[in-house]
Amino acid sequence: MLTGEEKFVRGPVRLWTERFGHPDDPTVLLVMGTSTQGIGWPDELVEALVDSGRQVIRFDHRDTGRSDSVDFTAHPYALADLATDAVAVLDAHGVAAAHVVGTSLGAAIGQWLAVHRPARVRTLTAMASSPMGNNPGPAWARALAGQPAAAGELPPPTARFLDHLVDAARAPRATARQRVDADVRTWRVLNGDVLPFDEPAARRFVEQCHDRAGNLAAAANHDLAGRRWDDDRRASLSGIAAATLVLHGSDDPLFPPAHGEALAAQIPTARLEIVPGMGHHPFFAPGLTERIAGSIISHTT
Repeated sequence: MLTGEEKFVRGPVRLWTERFGHPDDPTVLLVMGTSTQGIGWPDELVEALVDSGRQVIRFDHRDTGRSDSVDFTAHPYALADLATDAVAVLDAHGVAAAHVVGTSLGAAIGQWLAVHRPARVRTLTAMASSPMGNNPGPAWARALAGQPAAAGELPPPTARFLDHLVDAARAPRATARQRVDADVRTWRVLNGDVLPFDEPAARRFVEQCHDRAGNLAAAANHDLAGRRWDDDRRASLSGIAAATLVLHGSDDPLFPPAHGEALAAQIPTARLEIVPGMGHHPFFAPGLTERIAGSIISHTT
């Protein structure tokens, strides 16, 4: 049975972390996406990495899970602050440099670290992401208004995903059951339309997240942070020296494959791996966890 060492670490905010494996083994730091707790990295993935001879650390971002919540109005934060949190996790565990594996927002954090804190990144795995300097807001706005994309613009989410956003805004969330149901529907859409969706697993995950969240509503602050654009976020990715694996699903409804292709094209060290049928979040599609673990193990060897 997989057993981790839980630890709260103090950076700019208090963060929940969980460490697995032997501390003398190379470290893989798992960085989750927007509004998602660290337990979004499934135990099966962690166990595969540990069995391959790696120490693994996962953690709750600020405003998620058991980590501290922030008054965003009084203390707004941006991508750089979330990256600083990741460095605080490494520092607290005595890790000088890690294989950084991020998905979605977590992959943008990984890009930021590889650019601005390169000594902390042994390798980078960026999954289901887009170049950190790409502002998707205008493309989303045009798509929601039924307007065509601008020339040279990375594509907006799929029509099904945009329709889901509209429906989700109207969905009732007055009871615990309604809140769980709404979140499960979101994970179903993020799974894409090609591979099966393990709804019972997604429901167990959502229920666990709701049970362990100190402030469930605070996770929405990640969307606000994602809309903050600073010069450090616009920095060129061409200077990334860490070997980089860009993992992207062929059926990603949030960031269509062109986003992964653009990210890989901007990093000289990058290798692009398109995973057939994978959506934006792979861990509720049977069989994909093992596939992702194998890719990470191969890249970090």
